[in-house]
Amino acid sequence: MNWLRTLMLLALIVWIGGIIFFAFVLAPTVFSVLPTRDLAGDVVNPSLLRLHWMGLASGIIFLTCSLVYNQVLRAQLRAFSGSHLLVTAMLVLTAASLFGVTPRMSSLRQDMGVIDNVRFDDPRRIEFNRLHEWSTWLEGGVLFCGLGLVALTARRFGKGNN
Repeated sequence: MNWLRTLMLLALIVWIGGIIFFAFVLAPTVFSVLPTRDLAGDVVNPSLLRLHWMGLASGIIFLTCSLVYNQVLRAQLRAFSGSHLLVTAMLVLTAASLFGVTPRMSSLRQDMGVIDNVRFDDPRRIEFNRLHEWSTWLEGGVLFCGLGLVALTARRFGKGNN
């Protein structure tokens, strides 16, 4: 049982820690240090893709281990528990960003060329900025749900049961 809890906690640490590092350290640093927004985007985009894939893997690991943990401990999956609903919401939000928003942003970015040379009233730039807002909101939603999941998981393990 301890190994299941360890995997669940590790999955949360990787996912939530990655989001916090990306949002509060990597992205602001890259955009403040590199000379152009275009170069910063060249660093942030692949980093965000990796973060999303890490999130999907972490979510699947957490959910699988949690369901097995419940089955072993209580002889029931409890598929609709609060923690399972939160991790499912996180997976959906991450997938929406990875498969919906991010490819559209990449396509627009490629179409625009160097974004620093594109006027702010250009429809492509307006759409890119709108999608960037969506991306930020989706990632914020994942973080918010993740913090709730951390609290539920801490309470769950603090009781020594499910």
